[in-house]
Amino acid sequence: MEAAVSISVLTSLAQVAPEDWDACACPEANDGRARDPFTTYRFLKALEDSGSVGAGTGWDPRYLVAEQEGQVIAVAPLYAKGHSQGEYIFDHNWAHALEGAGGRYYPKLQVAVPFTPATGRRLLTRPGHEVMGLSALIQGAVQLAAENELSSMHITFCTEAEALAGEQMGLMRRQTQQFHWLNESYGDFDGFLASLSSRKRKNIRKERQKAQAFGGTIRTLTGDEIKPAHWDAFWRFYQDTGARKWGTPYLTREFFEIVHRDMRNDIALVLAERDGHPIAGALNFIGRDVLFGRYWGCLEDHPCLHFEVCYYQAIDFAIRSGLARVEAGAQGEHKLARGYLPAPTHSLHWVADQGFAEAIKRYLVAERAAVEEDIEILTAYGPFRRDTQIEQD
Repeated sequence: MEAAVSISVLTSLAQVAPEDWDACACPEANDGRARDPFTTYRFLKALEDSGSVGAGTGWDPRYLVAEQEGQVIAVAPLYAKGHSQGEYIFDHNWAHALEGAGGRYYPKLQVAVPFTPATGRRLLTRPGHEVMGLSALIQGAVQLAAENELSSMHITFCTEAEALAGEQMGLMRRQTQQFHWLNESYGDFDGFLASLSSRKRKNIRKERQKAQAFGGTIRTLTGDEIKPAHWDAFWRFYQDTGARKWGTPYLTREFFEIVHRDMRNDIALVLAERDGHPIAGALNFIGRDVLFGRYWGCLEDHPCLHFEVCYYQAIDFAIRSGLARVEAGAQGEHKLARGYLPAPTHSLHWVADQGFAEAIKRYLVAERAAVEEDIEILTAYGPFRRDTQIEQD
């Protein structure tokens, strides 16, 4: 008989050993880089230690830890949410509907990486314990929500395999979309351009020329090339973007200090500088096979500089680094013309009220069909050549 699995709910990562968490979150990092940095102990602990999550933020940690015979076999970054901000899988209409009917939507539970619309595993299992670990985490999260009479539990930006497994366990599966750039073994940026239609290729070249004409230089820094002064500049960019998009930036200044100390080898920081002073920048995190674009900001507006710093520099870095994909964050059909194609993203949902759950289930079926059709149409309008011969400019 297989030994029983116990579930603990932790309010701080300090309550679990880093090596136990990472044995589930990123076992592949033993022989290289983590598949994605966002579920690693050091990233989630940076959010916690910096005060970016915790009291007063609406993201209260309730990390799940599954143990069997004294060994941690699975973990999940779970949070009690007092709002739906910083999630990027939008359920505001669900909240309005339930509250309009006299129910209470918040608080809810969310298995997610806060403020991070990057795809990856959310139900983190030690190798050899995948089935048991995933089942224990889902059952534990649902039970926690039910026992505390919460409206719902959500698992966002999970893998397709997790979504299908969760659906088999009775959760509702949702499909949305992002725009990702795929590396088709390009030798350099010109190799990527050669795969595009002539018109799109010329347009990108014009945009890059306009961007480079801002009067300075653009460079990408990693590891020890990144200095504390660079974070001072990026913090100003981030505050400006955060104030315009969200009203209040999600991350604290201390978060970037901790990331510099513990994660600068996982960072590709693109800076546009004039006379030695940064005027714009984009922050990317480096995964094992993926570059994750996260934040952008600027102090000055220049034509096409956003496209260059966020999208084209990311493509260039991915090609040079042999990365398979660039994820450029949430939304943005403007990314299509720049070589980023629509890709499905996945989430799972449990809702306590059965009548409300049935209504959401019907909505998700219709939404999934619409998303799949949208992906098909947008892909057909992509910038890539339809023929097998390289066109001449």
